[in-house]
Amino acid sequence: MRFLTALRWSPYLVGVGIGILSWASFYFSDKPIASSTTFAKASGKIERLFRGPQVANKPYYKKIGLEIDWQWMLVTGIILGSFLSAQLSGDFHLQWVPKTWDYAFGSNPMLRLVGAILGGVFLGYGARWADGCTSGHGISGALQLTISSWVSAICFFLGGILTAHLLFNFIGI
Repeated sequence: MRFLTALRWSPYLVGVGIGILSWASFYFSDKPIASSTTFAKASGKIERLFRGPQVANKPYYKKIGLEIDWQWMLVTGIILGSFLSAQLSGDFHLQWVPKTWDYAFGSNPMLRLVGAILGGVFLGYGARWADGCTSGHGISGALQLTISSWVSAICFFLGGILTAHLLFNFIGI
């Protein structure tokens, strides 16, 4: 159990764990691992607080539903597991601006917040446009050998490589 306190885990061990989790997800719930729909459902629940129950009648919310389901538990587990892992490894600390961001853009936390919000909006829009997120397409869809998931996963990697190239070569991070 010593690996639980490691700062970095073996990608092979993590891959095997995700594979086993994928099998269990299909076996017990007949559902693939995915998480981005949870955030869409959360936005619907927040909207329903302000606009009332008619929000559930929107076509998209009718399609995905607004109930708390297994994906909520998965996302909750990811958050709690990340916190627990950081605590066990001794790496947990509060930080408004990461060092890499500070080096490239300065230490202003508001600029970091605006960047995080814009990044989140683009990420959410892309996940809804692709009809799934990196976990839905890159893990579950690829596991099922679906063409759309393989195309999405390839685009995720190409987008990540392009973004890293732009950040590290043109902005100078």
